[in-house]
Amino acid sequence: MSGTIVNNVARASGTIAATPGGLDWSAAVVTASTVTVEAGRGYFINTTSNACTITLPASAEIGDQIVIADYARTWATNAVTLDSNGLNFQGNDDTYTVNYETVGQSLNIVFSDSTQGWLPVSDDAVADEPVAPPTQRAIFAFGDTGSLTGISNLVNSSGVVASDVSAVGTARQIPAGAGYGTDKAIFAYGQAGSGNINTRNLVNSSGVIASDASGAGTARYGCAGATYGTDKAIVAYGYAGSANISLSNLINNSGVVGSDVSGVGSARNTPAATEYGSTGQALFAYGYVSSVSSLKNLVTNVGVVGSDVTGVGTARSSVTGASYGGDKGVIAYGYTGGDDAVSVKNLVNNVGTIAADVSGVGTVRSGGAGASYGGDKAIFGFGNSNPADTTRIGVTNLVNSSGVIASDVSAVGTARHNLAATNYSISA
Repeated sequence: MSGTIVNNVARASGTIAATPGGLDWSAAVVTASTVTVEAGRGYFINTTSNACTITLPASAEIGDQIVIADYARTWATNAVTLDSNGLNFQGNDDTYTVNYETVGQSLNIVFSDSTQGWLPVSDDAVADEPVAPPTQRAIFAFGDTGSLTGISNLVNSSGVVASDVSAVGTARQIPAGAGYGTDKAIFAYGQAGSGNINTRNLVNSSGVIASDASGAGTARYGCAGATYGTDKAIVAYGYAGSANISLSNLINNSGVVGSDVSGVGSARNTPAATEYGSTGQALFAYGYVSSVSSLKNLVTNVGVVGSDVTGVGTARSSVTGASYGGDKGVIAYGYTGGDDAVSVKNLVNNVGTIAADVSGVGTVRSGGAGASYGGDKAIFGFGNSNPADTTRIGVTNLVNSSGVIASDVSAVGTARHNLAATNYSISA
């Protein structure tokens, strides 16, 4: 037996296993869809016929080591998923998904401590980062019912909208909403009875909106928000004082709003925002510049806003965006000028390309809101039939995991427009 003997490799059989160079390799090649592994051992994982979920030990000590290898060079076809079984993996808890999907890959992990948990030490494994679990629920809040309001409505993981929840925080219209911290959310900015504000209200993982907190950055309304980098948020653009602005504020994974960042792209108000891509990108699109526009600005997974890109689709403002399908987005409805609103949608693929108009489903409207729910679906709701009309709409429309918008569903809750929505919670 070769290798260094450490203090935590006694197995049930009572034999002592060596660490690197002398691991006890399992003689049986794993072909099942699930396997529970032990510290101090190596495993060949054959995913020719199916993917495999590997459950790590429920308890571990510093220095515990496990090696797994792609037996048949098929992990790119059928991936291996690690279940960290209550312990952390690279500092993330076991609600995160850890996939390995590279041909011929091997993985050598060592347990560090309770903070970082299992850490990959092989060069070909380090590039695979844990993926945040998808959010399951959504929330609509604030808006104009004929007067400004702070009421909210929760949306469950099946897309069912709940009754009004009494307002918390300053009643206002046209705030921004976005998810942060993996399972929480924030509403910020807006127009209150006293004028533009930079107040923020955090939403916990149970959908409870907290009291007003002092915000950061320029007070404004008509901005939009989105998640980026998997657990942070960005709010950008809007109308401040007497002019449109082009600036952004980054929100960290604790819900703290950062100072103004000089924007990139045309100053405008009421754009749409959505997440897209597999590594936490976002985009802002459409909005009112000096007239309605179809511009877009991509946001990297570190929160940097890109330059204007000539848009695709009908120019409009007061539009609604949401993510769907795990890595794509959809933008729908909006105001096109004059007294006209539309019911069109534009799908956003996983590299941020906006597709041509598709005739929409549901009531023509502007000033609604949208959010993802159920892990891979979205919901649009509320609004008004056109900006000159005081008729407010209470319907919602569900969006499936392929980006198809369903027919109107009579909403539960007070009809209103100029509200915000966002996703929250990883619990279904």
